[in-house]
Amino acid sequence: MSHQEEEMDYAAADYEMGEVEEDMYFAGRIMGDTESDEEDDDEYNHLDNKITDTSAAEARKGKDIQGIPWERLSISRDKYRQTRLEQYKNYENIPRSGEGSEKECKLTRKGGVYYEFWQNTRSVKSTILHFQLRNLVWSTSKHDVYLMSHYSIIHWSSLSSKKTEVLNVSGHVAPCEKHPGSLLEGFTQTQVSTLAVRDNLLIAGGFQGELICKYLDRPGVSFCTRTTYDDNAITNAIEIYDGPSGAVHFTASNNDCGVRDFDMERFQLIKHFSYPWPVNHTSLSPDGKVIAIVGDNPDGMLVDSQTGKTVAPLRGHFDFSFASAWHPNGHIFATGNQDKTCRVWDSRNLSKSVAVLKGNLGAIRSIRFTSDGQFMAMAEPADFVHVYDVKNGYDKEQEIDFFGEISGVSFSPILIPCSLVCGTALMVAYFSTTDAETILIWTLYCESFGSLCILSEVYRTCFWLLINGGSKSGWLALFALYIVSTVVFQNDLWQRGDLEFIYAAKNESLSNQKAKFFHENVTW
Repeated sequence: MSHQEEEMDYAAADYEMGEVEEDMYFAGRIMGDTESDEEDDDEYNHLDNKITDTSAAEARKGKDIQGIPWERLSISRDKYRQTRLEQYKNYENIPRSGEGSEKECKLTRKGGVYYEFWQNTRSVKSTILHFQLRNLVWSTSKHDVYLMSHYSIIHWSSLSSKKTEVLNVSGHVAPCEKHPGSLLEGFTQTQVSTLAVRDNLLIAGGFQGELICKYLDRPGVSFCTRTTYDDNAITNAIEIYDGPSGAVHFTASNNDCGVRDFDMERFQLIKHFSYPWPVNHTSLSPDGKVIAIVGDNPDGMLVDSQTGKTVAPLRGHFDFSFASAWHPNGHIFATGNQDKTCRVWDSRNLSKSVAVLKGNLGAIRSIRFTSDGQFMAMAEPADFVHVYDVKNGYDKEQEIDFFGEISGVSFSPILIPCSLVCGTALMVAYFSTTDAETILIWTLYCESFGSLCILSEVYRTCFWLLINGGSKSGWLALFALYIVSTVVFQNDLWQRGDLEFIYAAKNESLSNQKAKFFHENVTW
C-alpha cells in the first residue's frame, strides 16, 4: 500500500461518496415536497431511530433494504445506480489498469439466489480509516459481528440487536498480562487500519505498526507489540490461523515489506520474512505449507511458509493487489486487485488463472470463501458484493446491490445445525442437510443509510425434504418447534403463511429477550 500525498487526498474524496447518499435523503426537502418545517423535521427524525431498519418481511413487501425512500426522491433507484456506475472513481496505482484486464474476464450469469436478505440496521456505524484497506468486519458465529466504529471495536448481536464496545483505542491501551516482547507501556490513540477476529481472539493492527491482541473471554488486553518503527509501518492485514501443533498463530502484513508470524500460545514472534515491496495481504494455505502474498506489485507470489522463499510467481494482474483467500480444498485460491478483477488460481498449475472475475465499479478489496467451499464472496470498495457458486465453476453469481462504501465482508463459520443446544443458547431450527448454514455480512461506510446488512442462506429444498419425508420424527420436530416458539417465546410461526425460524438466547444477559433468528420463505 502506497503513502503518496495524492493518495491520501483520494481517500478524502473516497469518503465523500457517502455524502451523495445523504444528499439523496434530503433531496425531497430541498425540492419542497413537505408542507411545513415542523412536519419536515418530524419526517426526517426517523432517519436516526430503529424505524429505518429493514426486516426480511418488509423487504419481501418491497421496502428498500437500506430504507431509502425512493418514492419521495426526485431520482429513481435505477437512475441513481447508473449515475454511480458512470461517476464512481476507481483508484489505480497503474493508470488504466482496469482496461487491460477486461478481455480476460469470464462472462458470468447473474441472477443466482444463494443468500436472502435478513436484516439491515443503522444502530452500528462502520468506519474506514484507509480507503484501500477493507478488512474491518468479522463474523464469529451466525449472530456475532465485530467491526470498527471510529476508535471503538464494536460487537453487534443479531439476537438482541444490541451493540457492545469491546475495545476503545482513543485513549491509552496497555496489556494487563506480562509476556516477553510485549510493550507494557502500550499505545495511545491507536488508528486501527485492519482487524481480525476468530473464535475468542481479536487482533487490531494500527497505522504505526501497532498490534493489539485481546481475548474476548478475558478482561483487558493480553498483548501489545509494534512490528516496526519504520516510517511505512502501517499494518495492512492480519490473518489468524491454527499452527501445525494446534497453537493459534497470526500473520501480520506490513507496509515495511515484511510478513511476521506470531505464536499466540507463547506470545512470541516466530518468523519474519521481507520482500521487495509493501505487503498488503497474505493467506496461508489450509495445509500450512505455502502462503499467498500480494502487495504493491502487479505480480503476487506463493512462498514457502517455513522459509519465506518464493515457490512460484502469480502473474496476470495489472495493478496492486489487496485481497487473497484460500479455498478449503487447499489447491484453489483467489486474489483481488485494483484492476477491478478477482483472479482464481490453482496451485497445481499457475501458468494461467482458472477464472478472472470482474467487478462493476472498483477494485476487489476483500475476498472470502465459505468454510465448505461452496461459495466465494468478493467485495468492491462500494455498492457491490458478488457471491459465486464455486462448485459450478463460477459460471453464475448473485450480485448484491446497495449504496455505500464497504468496510469488509465475512462469512460466519459453518456449524452443523442441530435442534437443541443446551447451555447458553437454545436453537429451535430443524434442517436435515449436509450443507451447513452460513451468513454473509458486510458493512457500509455510509452515515445516512443502514450500515450493517445480513443475509441468510436459502434452505427451501432442505426444509421440503423434512416436510415431505413423511417421517414421524420430522413432523414431531416441526410440532415441537411450533410449541416452543408459540408457548415459550410467544412467537407466531405461521405468519404470512411462511415458517419463521426462531433462535432464542437463554443466558443471563438475554434471558428475558426474544430473538427472531432468520426466516425461511416457504410457500405452502
